[in-house]
Amino acid sequence: MILSIDCGTQSIRALLFSVKGKLIDKEQVFYEAYNSPKAGWAEQDANIYWHGLIEACKELYKRNENEFKNIKGVGITSLRSTMINVDKNGEALRPAIIWLDQRMAKNTFKPNLPIKLALKALGVEDTIMKLERKGNSNWIKQNEPEIWKNTHKYISVSSFLNYKLSGDYTDSVASQIGHIPFNYKEQRWARKTDLMELSKDLYPIEKSKLAPLVNPGEKSGNITKEISKLLMIPKGTPIIACGSDKGCETLGMGVTNTSIASLSFGTTATVQTTTKKYFEPIAYLPAYPSVMPKRWNPEIEIYRGFWMINWFKNEFALKEVQQAKELNINTEEVLNELLHKSPAGAMGLIMQPYWTPGLGQKNAKGAMIGFGDVHKKEHIYRAVIEGLCYGLLDGMKKLEKRGNLKFERIAVSGGASQSDEICQVAADVFNLELVRGSTHETSGLGAAIITAYGIGEYQNLDEATATMVKYADIFKPNPKNVELYKSIFEDVYLQMYDRLEPLYKRIREITGYPEE
Repeated sequence: MILSIDCGTQSIRALLFSVKGKLIDKEQVFYEAYNSPKAGWAEQDANIYWHGLIEACKELYKRNENEFKNIKGVGITSLRSTMINVDKNGEALRPAIIWLDQRMAKNTFKPNLPIKLALKALGVEDTIMKLERKGNSNWIKQNEPEIWKNTHKYISVSSFLNYKLSGDYTDSVASQIGHIPFNYKEQRWARKTDLMELSKDLYPIEKSKLAPLVNPGEKSGNITKEISKLLMIPKGTPIIACGSDKGCETLGMGVTNTSIASLSFGTTATVQTTTKKYFEPIAYLPAYPSVMPKRWNPEIEIYRGFWMINWFKNEFALKEVQQAKELNINTEEVLNELLHKSPAGAMGLIMQPYWTPGLGQKNAKGAMIGFGDVHKKEHIYRAVIEGLCYGLLDGMKKLEKRGNLKFERIAVSGGASQSDEICQVAADVFNLELVRGSTHETSGLGAAIITAYGIGEYQNLDEATATMVKYADIFKPNPKNVELYKSIFEDVYLQMYDRLEPLYKRIREITGYPEE
């Protein structure tokens, strides 16, 4: 057995997989995604993740006592760009500032003249300054100096959980995604001698505060005697370094090369692939380290992506929520009916899904245009789904252009991928064959694949992936819808941001939100 721990923004899962990739059983513990002490802030008590892990594993054990005896490896995958300050005892000093947070630090980086001229010539000076302001470590240093002074380690969620299970802070190279001094091209902590690696200057974190790194598939610790008694995982079981949730999702969907793109329909919507060549999908947005050693996952993100389904449920779908409770089914199953009530194109209603600004789109806000008196709830919901697909298609086109690629098919994962209707919309918008895995727990499966390889069940990750990844469904584009979506995407969607951006900027100047 392989035990995968998948720690996400809104829940944590403990999953038992066979070494052939079959999901034996799982337990999921939900929690509030974040607390917001001030507008734009997003924080989470780090112990929520640890206590959730304990609860999930204990409940899973109750149903699988014999299987737990056969656990031969543990893999951890977790949310990205979320760092935890811990003291010398490994206790969190403050809530983790999670990836959704929008607070900004002050700029203190003073580039020398050659670098300043180079940044100006490339047109990325403002982007670099914003990247520095986004550094949560910089904000903590400036606003909570005592916290930083008492910080023994500044670590990712995966490193935090690894420490709780093994006593070691060791972390995977493929988990280092965020505003940290990391050299993505070389896949290691940045060094002073890295001349054009600005992350060391933008996020000057003491080396002693950073976790020791190992490659995916290598051991990052062993289950301690105390944890064995607590969670009934055999003492000494190796913990295998895995990677971020998105990276593990990509592997869990069998995306090991550039013939296929991975779409993640999760809290953050993403499109990424796996490449042996390093390239930046957007200038100064690095290609993230893949869970396949010495490979990369160039990616385009839509912040708060399919979180918008929750937004829609909370603001518009009380009737559907109540109906789902009466039928004892997920609300999303009821919402699928709304997609059947609205035709493709949502009667001309089009959404731009920038509820949170992204890199290169600092002024972006969300927009929905084309309203008329015919539009109802179902048209708004379809516009949300189609808008997210347009945004991801735009991202895929950027990846193809930057990397000189041509994708042949797409694989889909994440919570919203459980909807056949949403998958069909995506296949139509992308005009590509779309495959969906036999399990929706693709991030956990990706961690299980790396763990199975790490404990020696497979000679390499390609062999492990070929054996453990299985596709259950294939969605082919509907030619009628393809033409409609192509016209909307090219003639309307791609024009929206440039035309609305000056208005977005003025809105921010007038209201002060979001803080620049």
